[in-house]
Amino acid sequence: MSDRPEATAVVEHALSHARQLGAAAADALLVESDGVEARVRDLEIDFVSQARERTLGIRAFVADAKGLRSALTSTSDLALEAVTGMVEEALALARATAADPVAGLPEGGFAREIPDLELWDPADRAVEVEVRIECARRAEAAARALDPRIANSEGSQASSHFHRVVYGNSAGFLGGYESATHALYCEPIARENGAMQRDHWLTIHRRMGGLEDPADVGRHAAERALRRLGARRVPTCEVPIIFDPRSARSLLSHLFACVSGYAVYRQMSFLAGRIGEAIASECVSVLDDGRRRGGLGSRPFDGEGQPTRRTLLVERGQLRSYLLDTYSGRKLGLASTGNAARGASSAPSVGPTNLSLEPGSASLEEIVAATPRGLLVTELIGQGFNPVTGDYSRGAAGFWIEGGAIAHPVEEVTIAGNFGEMLRAVDAVGRDLLWLGSIASPSVRVARMTVAGS
Repeated sequence: MSDRPEATAVVEHALSHARQLGAAAADALLVESDGVEARVRDLEIDFVSQARERTLGIRAFVADAKGLRSALTSTSDLALEAVTGMVEEALALARATAADPVAGLPEGGFAREIPDLELWDPADRAVEVEVRIECARRAEAAARALDPRIANSEGSQASSHFHRVVYGNSAGFLGGYESATHALYCEPIARENGAMQRDHWLTIHRRMGGLEDPADVGRHAAERALRRLGARRVPTCEVPIIFDPRSARSLLSHLFACVSGYAVYRQMSFLAGRIGEAIASECVSVLDDGRRRGGLGSRPFDGEGQPTRRTLLVERGQLRSYLLDTYSGRKLGLASTGNAARGASSAPSVGPTNLSLEPGSASLEEIVAATPRGLLVTELIGQGFNPVTGDYSRGAAGFWIEGGAIAHPVEEVTIAGNFGEMLRAVDAVGRDLLWLGSIASPSVRVARMTVAGS
């Protein structure tokens, strides 16, 4: 990658030229990324890939009596003459768009410091691709060695991606930061009596040294696949549903879709206009924290230069806040929460940083033991959720619970309910908070849902 002064100079040149051409305001985002991935299957190298990308996005605003006209252009050619041409194109496109009375940059409040959030380790750049191949091989070998019923796999994959972001705007903000994401993934296939089941395990961290041991990843993935052998459907019924941490994080993804400022101001969320209301049980407290050290969604400032922060969304069941960027905040008469998400080729929108459900005190095993009859969900299939009505229906797999104990694996069922009612029916939250991305949850039990089976 280029050194930092070059990246900064490109952004400064774009902003300077936009002002010279009469832009009322402008911002520029330069994203540099490079990564390496290696996948092994049956100990043979399936593929190795390396990629490097540099993209500059330029957003220009032109004044109009009715507001600001805006447009965005992007380029991977960072020669100054090419950047100059893209700025000119952005302004020409902006003049052809309709004016928007709430468009524009934030009115101050930009990040004043760039704290060290432990988003990467510079030493990881020197790690050779052969090391990643060996990690994938170790995970694959451990999975296959655990049990003769592990007959095949979809492969084991190791990856590292490094990013640099430089953002500046005509209001005087200019800042940058670097980050990395490392992951190791294993997906074995178990076979018994002609039936096959697959499952996987993943470890992910900002630093390579924070990843789980490859052999542990392979063994855990194999154990998960083996325990699904003999799965069957269950009769249609209404029972408590326990979501394990991997599946429960999807519930927070659905909640985010309902608290995004864009969904709220467009009236595309059943939570629109409900700040201060009880929308969930007292077991539910949800936090978005952009300053979590080492967090996979952490960053010192958002896509508009606003400082990231800790936002309490739900407190003991009460809705306290939405997640907002500048535009959606203006639409709702509220301030940005520092959640502007933006790629170099796209305008800002709202995105979570590190979104999590506050853990409870019980273990997953204790929650299962306290459930006389129900379903433990370990995998969800499909996207059956409507944020306007709250209607929820997903394919599911997992384990049937009888007498407070796991009875047998389950597959080919559908779980259904209304998301608002599900939030109010949460009656147990585990202590097993699991971070496998920027959204995390512990185990969650919903007191009653419909299971559609045989």
